Amino acid sequence: MRRIVSLVISAAAWCGFVAITVWTMAFLAGVALPRTVDGPPRTTTARAVVVDLALLLLFAAQHSVMARRPAKAWIRRRVPAELERTTYVLATNTCLALLLVLWQPWDQQVWHVDGVPAYALWTLCGAGWVLAIASTFAVDHLELIGLRQAGWGRSSRSATTATDADVTDALQVGGLHAIVRHPLMTGMVVAFWATPRMSAPHLLFAVAATGYILVGITFEERDLRRTFGAAYEEYAARVPALVPGLRLLPGPRPARGAATRRTFGPVSDEPTRSTLDP
Repeated sequence: MRRIVSLVISAAAWCGFVAITVWTMAFLAGVALPRTVDGPPRTTTARAVVVDLALLLLFAAQHSVMARRPAKAWIRRRVPAELERTTYVLATNTCLALLLVLWQPWDQQVWHVDGVPAYALWTLCGAGWVLAIASTFAVDHLELIGLRQAGWGRSSRSATTATDADVTDALQVGGLHAIVRHPLMTGMVVAFWATPRMSAPHLLFAVAATGYILVGITFEERDLRRTFGAAYEEYAARVPALVPGLRLLPGPRPARGAATRRTFGPVSDEPTRSTLDP
């Protein structure tokens, strides 16, 4: 019965994640929804800005705090180990749903282009979402969303006994991660900014989300260096963090002769690179 409950709850969390992802795409594109990022104003500009910043802060706090190891240890003492990641996903779904429902737009346009430039920006936006989604499969999509831990799919280690101490040296540096260290974040930043109709509320969302991503990547890099040591230092010295060819967050090169190990495959306890997502 416990296994069935875990399977049902994790599946519900995954369905919520998919629904929220599609909802966010439509919300930022301003299509198919009565309320979007730049929809008709419903309050004063000052109140709208305060509400929107509070919603963004709530999402950022949940997403970052629950991704830290002390918070994970606290959660493990209160929920079954196989539902730890599912709990994170459910909390993320809830916070993002609140943001989308309670978002307050106001009437101010930053830029608006038509014709070929508009088609180019929509294409770039779509490419950003494709990259973001594809990057969840570049590690282990089932593990990232908590499905594998709950019993969906085959697992090489029991999710009920996995802890941070079980994390193996499984640093993935191939595929998308050979181009940028955080392809999920790259795709999201592109999707947030590539729009032919940029309103002031959309700009606030894009700036705040991008700032959060940059700060969050800094914390994630610290955790990855702690986990993988010299192997990650060597990887960070070769591959940019966010923008191909541009080192916004460079990593120091390891000392000459330092030992490095690069192995491939997902870690047992949590996705290799997923303290910020989904």
